[in-house]
Amino acid sequence: MVDDRGLIAAKAELRVRLLARRRALAAEEAAACADAVADALVQALAGVRTLAAFVPDPTEPGHGRLPAALAALGARVLLPVVPPAGRELDWAVDTGRLAPGRFGLLQPVGPRLGPGALGDADVVVVPALAVDRAGIRLGRGGGYYDTSLVHARPDAVLVSLLFDGERVEELPAEPHDRPVTAVVTPSGGWADLPGRG
Repeated sequence: MVDDRGLIAAKAELRVRLLARRRALAAEEAAACADAVADALVQALAGVRTLAAFVPDPTEPGHGRLPAALAALGARVLLPVVPPAGRELDWAVDTGRLAPGRFGLLQPVGPRLGPGALGDADVVVVPALAVDRAGIRLGRGGGYYDTSLVHARPDAVLVSLLFDGERVEELPAEPHDRPVTAVVTPSGGWADLPGRG
């Protein structure tokens, strides 16, 4: 039987350590990483018709570059909207206009499409603090993506953006975790995970 308290504590400790490392990045290094991640993602997604992404905050890879870089794909890009209550993300089409939403996160200002709109996406770009060799993703702990990924198609490609050093051997996993199929890092670009891509 899994010790839930131990699992929660282990994840919390990892989050603190990884976020501290991200916050310690120099602005120039973070900007170079954002360029590299955005360029690799756009190159890998050429030809995709519909994708779901997110607007990275200042601690996340791609900050300042996504979703504007994804506009070059000519694809329909869905961005998340954090609901006023609950943990199931809503979605809206990216029109280039963003406004602060819940928690101060930038989100699209267009019409809301509902949680099920995620099922339209061929690719879902999922935020993560780390990803292990099996594709298990460590998020921020809010549960929004865990709750929302039930709407993603079974054949959708799930990809997480990471800084170098955030691919790890193993992460604590829970039954609801849906593994990602690929990661993008500044130095490694797009990498399919063994047995997942």
